[in-house]
Amino acid sequence: MKNKLVIAIDGYSSCGKSTFAKSIAKELDYLYIDSGAMYRAVALYGLRHHWVDKLQIDNKNLISHLNDLSIDFKKNNQGLYETFLNGENVEKEIREVAIAELASNVSKIKEIRVKLVALQQSLGKEGGIAMDGRDIGTVVYPNADLKIFMTASPEIRAQRRFDELKEKGYKVNFQEVLKNILVRDFQDSNRTESPLRKADDAIELDNSEMTPEEQMIWFRTLIKHYLNPRADKEKI
Repeated sequence: MKNKLVIAIDGYSSCGKSTFAKSIAKELDYLYIDSGAMYRAVALYGLRHHWVDKLQIDNKNLISHLNDLSIDFKKNNQGLYETFLNGENVEKEIREVAIAELASNVSKIKEIRVKLVALQQSLGKEGGIAMDGRDIGTVVYPNADLKIFMTASPEIRAQRRFDELKEKGYKVNFQEVLKNILVRDFQDSNRTESPLRKADDAIELDNSEMTPEEQMIWFRTLIKHYLNPRADKEKI
């Protein structure tokens, strides 16, 4: 029986990948790694040093200081993992909309992706992780024990994102949110570095009509076969 799996969760934006991965990590007592938070942390680092802003990125300076970066995840008192940049808890700061927009541009830089992929791989070298992103099962962990590819209709994803932003107090327009979702889908699927695609051995989860609780019921049935494959063989 293998107890420490590497679980890779990829998929389109606003599919609920992070919520799903966090629930999996909590259920299995695994480390949850938010790959998107790592790019946000780099963007925040660049912003603080005036190498990154909305208009441009100072690639030379940002890339040359990548080795000065330390990013890891620590569990808080509520059992949730938070992002630390060079020992500082930056979880709240990296969730700002402005940082998310900068992170999207930062993530296109090859040298940064190489650096963070190596870091992601080092964090999960002992197994026992659930990591979500857009290239986890294809680039970061092509040999992951379990790969899940999440999808949902653009309209449903836009509604989820719209509701989330409204709850946080942002004034948003549904059509604008939908347009942003479609643009992100195109950019993620067509970028030069690590484009979003479903790994050949990934199991697809279309959660268009599923609640978070229903997704976990689906997962519990699935994970039994990976945690105890011998039991499956004995049934044959």
